[in-house]
Amino acid sequence: MTLKRISLLPVIALTMIGALAACETVQGAGQDIESAGRAVEDAAEDAED
Repeated sequence: MTLKRISLLPVIALTMIGALAACETVQGAGQDIESAGRAVEDAAEDAED
C-alpha cells in the first residue's frame, strides 16, 4: 500500500463510524435508507412531470 492510501484509512474509518453512530440503531439505519429511497423516488417522479 502506498503512504497516501494508508493515511486515508483512518479518515474513511472515522467517517463510517460517525455515519453509523448518527443512525443510533440498526432499525434507525433501515429507516434512514428507506427515507433516502423515497426521496430518490419522489425526485424521479417530479422529473417526469
